[in-house]
Amino acid sequence: MKPFLAISFLTLVAVLGEPIPQWVDMFNGKDLTGWVNVNTDPDTWKVRDGMLVCTGHPIGVMRSVKQYENFVMHVEWMHLEAGGNSGIFIWSDAKPGEKNRLPNGVEVQMLELDWPKLNTRNGVVPPLAYVHGELFGVGGVTTVPDNPRGTRSMSVENRCKGRGEWNTYDVVAIDGVVKMSVNGKVVNGLQKSSQKKGYLCMESEGAEIHFRNMKIMELPPGVTTPEQTAPEIK
Repeated sequence: MKPFLAISFLTLVAVLGEPIPQWVDMFNGKDLTGWVNVNTDPDTWKVRDGMLVCTGHPIGVMRSVKQYENFVMHVEWMHLEAGGNSGIFIWSDAKPGEKNRLPNGVEVQMLELDWPKLNTRNGVVPPLAYVHGELFGVGGVTTVPDNPRGTRSMSVENRCKGRGEWNTYDVVAIDGVVKMSVNGKVVNGLQKSSQKKGYLCMESEGAEIHFRNMKIMELPPGVTTPEQTAPEIK
């Protein structure tokens, strides 16, 4: 993947003679070092055979120990159940709501392909594009979608695979702008996020999901005000 924004940053760093950013594994393949359980059970998250396994129960998140601002993230994920629901919150405050048990931030949606069929209401089937990597602000975080579906941004091409198959997301997050590649092609994005520095939160939302090859490359920081930064958790 070579999104324009990431390449521009790396080129600038090289010209300035600064150290080149490097990929860092988000999981060590052995335990959950680097992550903090926020409001799920002790056995909700496990590392097995180098994969991160989430049972989906209860609804909630675990967060990264540190905050991130500008970065490139590579994630491979696979649902095990029809209509499975999960995702990753970026630039999050990692503070779950009382009712929905989920934090604020920009959500990178991960849904299994049968989700629309299983969530039909009054004969209305949710848009198919909903399950192919939507991006949206939650918990009061506002964004401007590249491909609007209301306040959300939907992928312009349906590229996700169903349960039992691995999907690959590459996410470039820079200065309130997000661009996302789904299985090898950039198909979604948003901009002007009102919060652009915070925690990464892995979501448990009712269905088993597996993750592997999760890596992150931090990029140089930008001009981010305290109002655009999630409060640090002590």
